[in-house]
Amino acid sequence: MVTGVLDDCLCDIDSIDNFNTYKIFPKIKKLQERDYFRYYKVNLKRPCPFWAEDGHCSIKDCHVEPCPESKIPVGIKAGRSNKYSQAANNTKELDDCEQANKLGAINSTLSNESKEAFIDWARYDDSQDHFCELDDERSPAAQYVDLLLNPERYTGYKGSSAWRVWNSIYEENCFKPRSVYRPLNPLAPSRGEDNGESFYTWLEGLCLEKRVFYKLISGLHASINLHLCANYLLEETWGKPSWGPNIKEFKRRFDTVETKGEGPRRLKNLYFLYLIELRALSKVAPYFERSIVDLYTGNLEDDADTKTLLLSIFQDTKSFPMHFDEKSMFAGDKKGAKSLKEEFRLHFKNISRIMDCVGCDKCRLWGKLQTQGLGTALKILFSEKEIQKLPENSPSKGFQLTRQEIVALLNAFGRLSTSIRELQNFKALLQHRRCHGV
Repeated sequence: MVTGVLDDCLCDIDSIDNFNTYKIFPKIKKLQERDYFRYYKVNLKRPCPFWAEDGHCSIKDCHVEPCPESKIPVGIKAGRSNKYSQAANNTKELDDCEQANKLGAINSTLSNESKEAFIDWARYDDSQDHFCELDDERSPAAQYVDLLLNPERYTGYKGSSAWRVWNSIYEENCFKPRSVYRPLNPLAPSRGEDNGESFYTWLEGLCLEKRVFYKLISGLHASINLHLCANYLLEETWGKPSWGPNIKEFKRRFDTVETKGEGPRRLKNLYFLYLIELRALSKVAPYFERSIVDLYTGNLEDDADTKTLLLSIFQDTKSFPMHFDEKSMFAGDKKGAKSLKEEFRLHFKNISRIMDCVGCDKCRLWGKLQTQGLGTALKILFSEKEIQKLPENSPSKGFQLTRQEIVALLNAFGRLSTSIRELQNFKALLQHRRCHGV
């Protein structure tokens, strides 16, 4: 499995495991169940901008299920207060009936109260994302999805469509020179006797920023694969599916021998990504600590509890002693650093657009959410000065997060926290097998 100190930062894996298991995971799991964080607005009908997508998944587990009326929280009510304060707003009223009709079919059974609350949320979401291609939230195709009812898990989506997505991400966006022939996609079939060492020699020769970029994408890929291995369709008898960890699939993707040494590298990149997003949460804490930020849903008591829980998570992130130092990035001469940062941003934005090429709706939903979460984390890390200048009692023009960014940021980090927790479970299962000679 994977142990030791991570490259490009002074942090060991055991410390992250313990910190995540005992401090972060229980709280982030609770946070994801709160009304504010469980509903995510997404357009799953945007066309692929790069190729004609003909691999749309028809497997039933690929579908995003509508939200049953019985599951809609009764506390989500319409209100005239925005997510920053309880003061009445003076903005121009939207045509509520028309806007409600645009909420779409995925949650077609949403109650009127919930629809009005969503309209209220949307009214105050100003799109200022720098690293991601954002969905147009006012598009008729943009829909609210209950993330708890549409969990990320194995859907059976694979083959040429899935292969093309990841291949495009790695080959066209991870700063690979033409002189390197080996496919970057970790699931690509190996060519000849290349064990990957020459590739990693090239990778270590990259500047820190480009090396970090590859590790972030590889870490995201590893995290998604871990979710699929941990929540796998094991059997389906009499129409009742049984989901759980698939050890064989886990070993195929991460075992040292079966992956010719690649598996542990992928898992190390998962931990690296965790540290990057952890650092972003610790940096953005002052934004949420202001009294003006309410995480508004319409239920004042629930909203206060949600904010208390979120601030508690921020306190934990700030207490972690071995954070990644993002100041080491883009620290060269000003002109070169600015150019590299822009290249970094555009490459990541391109990856967020590739997520519209995923043929499985559920995979697309979680791919878009996790990409936007990472994009938001990068936006935070490169906005430290703006965050430090935030006014206490009014929204800031210098740095702003939309509700979509907030939901994506915390849910994406929750996915990473879950991945690392699931990895502990696989370690225990493999140890049990070895002890019992299975």
